[in-house]
Amino acid sequence: MPGEDLVFGVNGEKFEVLSVDPSTTLLEFLRSNTRFKCLKLSCGEGGCGACIVILSRYDPVSDQVEEYSINSCLTLLCSINGCSITTSDGLGNTEKGFHPIHKRFAGFHASQCGFCTPGMCISLYSALSNAHKQHSSPPDYLTASAAEKSISGNLCRCTGYRPIADACKSFASDVDIEDLGFNSFWKKGESREDMFKKLPPYNPDKDLVTFPNFLKERIKRQHNNVLDPRRYHWSTPLSVAELQEILAKTKPGGDDKKLVVGNTGTGYYKEEKKHYGGGYIDISHIPDMSMIKKDDSGIEIGAAVTISKAIDALMEEEDTYVFKKIGIHMEKVANHFIRNSGSIGGNLVMAQSKSFPSDITTLLLAADASVHLINGGRHEKLRIGEFLVSPPIIDLTKSVLLKVHIPSWTCSSTTGLLFETYRAASRPLGSALPYLNAAFLAVVSHDESSSRGIVVDKCRLAFGSFGGSHSIRAREVEDFLTGKVLSHSVLYEAVRLLKGIIVPSVDTSYSEYKKSLAIGFLFDFLYPLIESGGWDSERKHVDGHVDPAISPPLLSSSQQVFESKEFHPVGEAIIKYGAEMQASGEAVYVDDMPSLPDCLHGAFVYSTKPLARIKNIGFGGNVAPTGVLAVITYKDIPQLGQNIGYISIFGTGRLFADEVTTVAGQIIALVVADTQKHADMAAKLAVVEYDTRNAETAVLSVEDAVERSSLFEVPPEYDPEPVGDISKGMDEADRRIRSVELRLGSQYFFYMETQTALALPDEDKSIVVYSATQSPEYTQSAVAKCLGIQDHSVRVITRRLGGAFGGKAIKSMPVATACALAAQKLQRPVRIYLNRKTDMIMAGGRHPLKITYSVGFRSDGKLTALELYILVDAGIDVDVSLMLPMNIINALKKYDWGALSFDIKVCKTNLPSRTSLRAPGEVQGSYIAESIIEKVASSLNMDVDVVRRINLHSYESLKKFYTQEVAGEPDEYTLPLLWDKLEISSDFKRREESVKEFNLCNVWRKRGISRVPIVYEVVHRATPGRVSILSDGSVVVEVAGIEMGQGLWTKVQQMVAYGLGLIKCDGSQDLLHRVRLIQTDTLSMVQSSYTAGSTTSENCCEAVRLCCSILVERLKPTMNQILENARSVTWDMLIQQANTQSVDLSARTFYKPKSSSTEYLNYGVGASEVEVDLVTGRTEIIRSDIIYDSGKSLNPAVDLGQIEGAFVQGIGFFMSEEYTTDENGLVNQEGTWDYKIPTIDTIPKQFNVQILNSGHHKNRILSSKASGEPPLLVAASVHCATRSAVREARKQYLSWNSNSGESDIGFELPVPAIMPVVKQLCGLDSVEKYLECKTCSKRSKESI
Repeated sequence: MPGEDLVFGVNGEKFEVLSVDPSTTLLEFLRSNTRFKCLKLSCGEGGCGACIVILSRYDPVSDQVEEYSINSCLTLLCSINGCSITTSDGLGNTEKGFHPIHKRFAGFHASQCGFCTPGMCISLYSALSNAHKQHSSPPDYLTASAAEKSISGNLCRCTGYRPIADACKSFASDVDIEDLGFNSFWKKGESREDMFKKLPPYNPDKDLVTFPNFLKERIKRQHNNVLDPRRYHWSTPLSVAELQEILAKTKPGGDDKKLVVGNTGTGYYKEEKKHYGGGYIDISHIPDMSMIKKDDSGIEIGAAVTISKAIDALMEEEDTYVFKKIGIHMEKVANHFIRNSGSIGGNLVMAQSKSFPSDITTLLLAADASVHLINGGRHEKLRIGEFLVSPPIIDLTKSVLLKVHIPSWTCSSTTGLLFETYRAASRPLGSALPYLNAAFLAVVSHDESSSRGIVVDKCRLAFGSFGGSHSIRAREVEDFLTGKVLSHSVLYEAVRLLKGIIVPSVDTSYSEYKKSLAIGFLFDFLYPLIESGGWDSERKHVDGHVDPAISPPLLSSSQQVFESKEFHPVGEAIIKYGAEMQASGEAVYVDDMPSLPDCLHGAFVYSTKPLARIKNIGFGGNVAPTGVLAVITYKDIPQLGQNIGYISIFGTGRLFADEVTTVAGQIIALVVADTQKHADMAAKLAVVEYDTRNAETAVLSVEDAVERSSLFEVPPEYDPEPVGDISKGMDEADRRIRSVELRLGSQYFFYMETQTALALPDEDKSIVVYSATQSPEYTQSAVAKCLGIQDHSVRVITRRLGGAFGGKAIKSMPVATACALAAQKLQRPVRIYLNRKTDMIMAGGRHPLKITYSVGFRSDGKLTALELYILVDAGIDVDVSLMLPMNIINALKKYDWGALSFDIKVCKTNLPSRTSLRAPGEVQGSYIAESIIEKVASSLNMDVDVVRRINLHSYESLKKFYTQEVAGEPDEYTLPLLWDKLEISSDFKRREESVKEFNLCNVWRKRGISRVPIVYEVVHRATPGRVSILSDGSVVVEVAGIEMGQGLWTKVQQMVAYGLGLIKCDGSQDLLHRVRLIQTDTLSMVQSSYTAGSTTSENCCEAVRLCCSILVERLKPTMNQILENARSVTWDMLIQQANTQSVDLSARTFYKPKSSSTEYLNYGVGASEVEVDLVTGRTEIIRSDIIYDSGKSLNPAVDLGQIEGAFVQGIGFFMSEEYTTDENGLVNQEGTWDYKIPTIDTIPKQFNVQILNSGHHKNRILSSKASGEPPLLVAASVHCATRSAVREARKQYLSWNSNSGESDIGFELPVPAIMPVVKQLCGLDSVEKYLECKTCSKRSKESI
C-alpha cells in the first residue's frame, strides 16, 4: 500500500519533504535546506558531539514523548519521520531570549571559539530532560556526577573542559555551589544564598521543550508511520513477516539493500556511505525486534533495541548482578548519543561480519548469551560463540539477527558467583575503542581440605578487541583452572597458557601490549581470591582496578584571579563577546553562510605517493560520478597566474602537484560538484595513475635528509646565537653525559572547524573570498598571484574561526586559493569544507624532532654546559619552519646551562609540510630542557626538583641568555617568585612525601609528582585598527586580529570602551555594550598581517587605544563648547553635536611597537601529580596546579581560559595524541576513532590555576602579558610526573628480577606517553615476574 509523506518538526516548525535521497543525513538536510546552522559538521563520524540534536518521538498509545540526543551527521533523514528535532537555537536565541543553559555557559566562560558549544548545550539539555522524566519533583533532578558525564562524549579543543563542567554542574541538585569555578555571576566571598539567586534561573516546566501539536495530531490520525517506499526508496516493515517478504524480493546480484536502525555503523565503516540501489530497510518499527522481555531464565533484547535502552533494562535488574555489570560496562561503549541511536544487533553484526572490535560480544560471550536469527524463513538459535564464527551474516541477503538472550546466573549457598568486566582504553568514560576488553565469569567454592583455599568450579574467560577476528573464549585456560585450588603457581601457569591464546593478527599495533593486558586482567580477577582466601561478588579491588560501578571522582578546581578597575572596563572579567550567541549556535562561521542557488562545492584529490610522475587523473570507466562539473588541476591556472597555494614570510608553496608529486597528501586536483557530498564521493572515487619508473628515492627521514643535504637554509636573523664558551663549560663539569638521543613526534591541531572557504566571482575579474584563515592579507596575495590579478581585485573576509591554533595561518591558504581558482574559472560561487580525514592528511601539524645532546654538570647538580644537535623535520615546503631554531632555543634557555651551543638543521623531506601549532618549537625546546634535567638528576641520584631549582636563572644569567632588552627590568623576572609561591599553594613538599608513602604501600599503582618552570619569549608586531562612532553613539571597530576563541574581540571591546570613556562625559563609562566588532576585510583593513604568536590581542588593543585617543582629542572641543552652555553633557548629545559640526568620527591607526617593547618574557610554573596503573599503563592526572604571570590582565576570565585550554592541549601532545605517517609518508590517523585529544575524563581531577598580577610594566600594553601559548609548555609537568611514577615501577620490577643482574641505567619516556608505551616501560611481563617471585618465595619458605 502507498505510504505517507516524510513529515517532521524542527524547533516547532513543520517540514514536509516529498522526495529525498535515502542516504541523506539529518545534518545534510538541515544545513543545506533550512536556516538552522547551529548543528556543526566537525568529524562526520559520531565522535565529537558538534552536530548533536534532541530527537523527540511521540507514542500515541501511551501518550508519552521519548526524548534523547542523537548524532545528526549519521542519522538518516527518512528515519525521523514523525519526529521532532530540537537544536540549540531551538532552546533559545537572540530573538526569543537565551535559554538558562546558554546564559550559564556564557557566565562560566565556557565558550571560546564556540564551534563545539551548541553541541555541549544539547548534551546538557538531554541530561536535564532525562533527569526530569526520572524524578517527579525537585530537588532530585540532576546529580553533579551525571552533569559531568553528560558531556563526556563531546570534544572541545579550546577551554580545557573545566569551565564547561562547572556550567553543567551549576544545574545539579547536589552540587556545592562554592565548589564551582570562576564566573561572572558572583564574586568570591558572597553567601551561598546570593550565589544561587544570581544564577540564571532554570525551571523545567518552562525551559524544557514540548512536542509539537501538529505532529501529535498527525500521528494520532495515521494508522502507521510508514513512508512511501517508491518515492523514498525506504521500506518500513512492521513485522518480521513483512521484513522476510521484502528480503525475499532481493535477487542475487541485484541492487544492495541496507538494514538500518541508527546508521551509526557508517561512522566507523565509511565505505558504507555508498549508494544502496535497493534502498534502505528500517527495522526499528518491528515489535519482535524492538522488545525487551525478562523472566526467570534471563533477559531477551531485540536486535533493533538501542544500546541505551538495553543498558537501562540491564541496570534495572537490581538482583541480577551479572546483568548490572554488563550494563555498567556498556556505558563505556562509544558515547551517549551513539548509544541512543546504535542498536545491539548492529553492533553484533559488525563484530561478526566485519571484525568490529566490539565490547558487547565479549560481555555476551562471558555470560553465555545466545542469538536468534531467521535465515530464509528458518529460525535458528546459536550460542554467541557459534554466531561469531559462522559465515558473515551481512553477506547473507536473507539472514537477519532477531534478538539476543542473556541467561540469568545464580549460585548455591556454598558457592560464589563472580563476574567482572575489563577494558583498557585511552578514555575511561568511552568515546575510545579498547586496546583489549575482557569479561570473566567464575563459580567458586571453598577447598574442603583448606580453610583458605578457593576452588574454581567453573569459569568463562572472554577476550576481545585484541586484533583477532572476533571475541574469543580462552577455553584451554578455562579447562586448566576448572577444579583447581587457586595459588600463585596455578595462576602463573594459567597466565603463561593465556599468552599463547591471545594472538593478534600480524598487522595489529601493540600486539605484545595486548597480550600483557589479557594476562593483567586475568591476574586482577583471580589474584584477590588467592590473597583473601574468600570472595565477595561486590568486591572493590584493593590496589587493583576500581570497580566500574564506583563513580569516578568529580572534578574540582580553584582559580585565583585579580580583577582591576584601574582602566575600567579593561582588567575586568567581562563575558566573552558573543558567548551566548555561540552557545545558541547563531554565531556565523564560514560554512554557515547561506549558499547561493548556483553554488558549487569542491573536494581535493590528493596523492598517495611521495615521489611519482602523474600519468592521468580520472574516474572508473571514464564516467564522471553524479553531480561532478569539473576537475581543476594546475593546467587550469590562468596564463598570467602562478601555481602558488600559500605565501609565508619565508617563501611560497605550490597549490597543485604538476607532473610529479613530491609528497603523499599533496593536492593533485579539485573536484567540483553540485553538492559537498557529491564532491567528496567523487574525490574518493578518483583514480590517479602513477609512474614510479626512474623516480628518485623519497627522503622520508631526517637522517636521509642530512645524508643527501636536503636542508633549508635558516636566515641569519632567525639563527639563534650560542651562549658562553662550551669547551670551558665542559671542562668545568665534574660529570658528563654524552650523545643521548631523544625524539619528539608530531601533533594535529584538531580545531573543531576544519579548513573551509567560499569564493564568489565579482565584476571586473575580481573575487570575494570568505576564508577561515588567520592570515587574510597573505591569503589575498596568494589568491591574486595564483589568478594572475592584482591584490586590489581580491577581497578576503574573515569573521571568526572555529579554532585554529596556528593551523589556519598557512594551511588555510591553499583551500581559499583553490576555491577562488574554481570560482573564477567556472564563474560560479564555489565553497570547500574539508572532511576530517582530508584535513588531517593535509594539515602537517607540529614539527617532529630528533635531538642528540651532551651535557656537563657538577656533582651538586649545577649545569655547566649543554651541546645540542637537532634535526627538524620541516616536510616538503618551507612554510614557517625556519623560525623553529630560534623558538626551540628561546624556550630551552629557561635554565642557566652555563654555556650553550647547538647545531640545528631544518630538514626538507618528502613528508607533509609541517607548520605552526600553538607554541611551535617552544614546547619542544622546553621539554628537551626538562628531559635533560631529569637525566642529570637521575645520574646524580638527586631529587629532580632540587636540580631544577639550582639551575633557575638569576637575573644576571637571564640577561646573559636573553639579553638585557628582552629580560626587562629586575622586578619583571618573577619566575623564582612563582616557583616558591606554587610550592606553598600546591603543598608540594608534603605531597612529595605522600607520593613516596603511596608507592611503598601499593604494588600495582605508582604515583609521581613533578614541578616545571617555563620561560616564553613573545614579539609584538605592527598592527592596524579602526574605530568609528556612528550617529546614534554606537561604535563599530575593525581590527587586523582574527577572533578564533582567544577572546581578542572581547579585549578589544573593553579597550575601546576604556579609551572612549576617557572623554568623561555622562554615559561614557558604560560604552561596553555599545561597541561592536566586525569582520576583517583586506580591502578595508590593509597591512593586517596574521594572527599568531600570542600577542595579536595586545597589538590590536593598543591599535584601537590609539584610535580612541585621536577620537577623544577630536571630541574635546565639541564637549567644551557644550559645557559652556550646560552643566553636563551626555555621550549621545556629544556625538549628535559632533556630527552636526562635521567632526571626523572615524580614526585609523597603525600601531608600531618601540624597540624597547617589541620582545618580552612570560613566566609560569606548573606542578602535576599522576597515578599510573601498572596493569594497563593508564595514567590518571590526580592534580595539576599552575601559577602564571599575566602582568595586569586585560581580562582575567579570558586569560584563565587560555591558560587552562593551552595546558590541556599540551596534555594531549605529551600523553595521548599520535600523529604518524605510513611508509609512503601518508598520515595514518583519519579522525576521532584513532586520534585522541583530551576529554573531560582525562583532564586533571583537581585543576588549580592562579594568575599572578605582577604589577606595572611600562613597556607592556597597560602592563598586560600574553597568555595564549606559553601555558601549553607547563603540561610537561604531567609527562615528567609520569616519568617519575614509571621510575618507581621499574625499581619494583627490577626487585622481582633480583637474580637477573639487571640495573636500571636510565630510560626515556616517549612523547606521547600513551598506555602501551607506559606499560612497556613498567614491564610487559610484570605480572609473570611478580608471580614468579611469589612462587619462588613460597617455595623458599616451604624448604625452610
